[in-house]
This record gives sequence, structure tokens and C-alpha cells, in this order.
Amino acid sequence: MQLTVIGFWGGFPAAGEASSGYLLEHDGFKLLLDCGSGVLSRLQTFVSPNELDAVLLTHSHPDHTADIGVLQHALLIGHMSGGKEKCLPIYTHSDDAVFTETLQYKSYTTWEPVKEGVTAQIGPFLVSAMKTAHSVPCFAYRIEAGGRVFGFTGDTAFKEEFAPFFQGAHVLLSECNFYKGMEAAGRAGHLTSEHAAVIARDAQAERLILTHLPHFGNVHQLKEEAAGFFDGEIGLASTGLTIEI
Repeated sequence: MQLTVIGFWGGFPAAGEASSGYLLEHDGFKLLLDCGSGVLSRLQTFVSPNELDAVLLTHSHPDHTADIGVLQHALLIGHMSGGKEKCLPIYTHSDDAVFTETLQYKSYTTWEPVKEGVTAQIGPFLVSAMKTAHSVPCFAYRIEAGGRVFGFTGDTAFKEEFAPFFQGAHVLLSECNFYKGMEAAGRAGHLTSEHAAVIARDAQAERLILTHLPHFGNVHQLKEEAAGFFDGEIGLASTGLTIEI
């Protein structure tokens, strides 16, 4: 598996960048994980929208889904301009009917449900889902292919159940919207650097990548704080960061 970071900001994108969006590839299959604000523009640096084989969304918040509409238009315009017509499946939970209705667009995109406790086959990927602790329904994902394991927390407050869910992950991509000691749960429903590191440590992950980064403070401090709780490799997500899992 290969992971490419398209966008990594929480809430909204910094100038010229994007919020949550990650390209996961294996055996030529291209899966876009989340499609937040600015993602479609940045994605085209790496692949065209027509090259995507599937999209997997964690939840409905705009910093994770804002570019779904323009992705749908890109597929439409690509077909009208002489490209091959294709129907792109968009996978996510079924807990928000208003949200999932927007994922059905003419013959170009269709919604496919993902259920907690049921392993989904998306191309070469085996995808398991777990509900997170967030302000709207949200899924964390464990994705397996080629004998490797990739984990993504989605947006969430800390849950002890993450350790067994992500057990043995070769790469854990964890949201980290707050600094150590801050109140990240409650209404926010997010993780601190400490929480992300504890999940990685207890899951015996090999590598931790912090993402969904805050717009305040020095984000490099997050990595330093996490190192106090997890002795594996720690990195910060950045635009274009590519990782072999």
C-alpha cells in the first residue's frame, strides 16, 4: 500500500492547501479517503478525478466532504469532454440520510454503505469500521491489503477500544487537533497529541502520523509531545507526503 497526503488541516484549509484528504493505492487501485475543502485541486497534482476507483468518507463535516460536489462535477465534465463515463462508488456509514443522498449524483457517483462490524471489500482493500466519539456519526477505519495494515482514526475523542481495533497497524494516521493537556473531548470530539500517541502505543503500531492539525500554536510541538508516550516513529502529515505502508 502507498499513502499520499492530499490535505491535512482540521476545520478549514490553510492558504493553498487542503483539509482532510488522503490517497491510498494498491495494485493500481486508487482509493480517496475523505474529500475535504481544497482536496480536488490538490489531488490533480497526483491523479485526475477520473482515475479514482472509489472514495471512502469518515463523516459529513465539510472539512472532510466539501469537495464531493466538485468531484461529481469533474466526473460529469470529464465525460462531456470526451472522457469515459464511469460511476464512482462513495462509501460511508448510513446514519445520516440527508448526507448520503448528496452522494448519489446522476450516473457519476453512487453511495455504498459501510457497516460497523462488517468487513467491506473495496477493490484490493479489506475495510473494517468502528464508530468514533465525535459530534456527528463518524467511522474510524482499519484497512488491510498485501499483508499490511493501515489505520485511520477519523475525527474522534479518545476511546480505549481503538487499541484492539488498530492492533499491529504498520501505519496509524491519527487526527491530532489539540495539544497535550487541552480539553479535546466534550463538544470538540477530538484527540490531543498524548491521546494519539497512547492509541499508537497500546495498538503496538509501527509508525504514527499526526494529521487534522490545528491552525494555532507550533504544530511541531505535537510531535515532541507524542514522543513522550510512543517510542515508535512519529511524523506530521504534510501536503504530498508519501508513505509506503
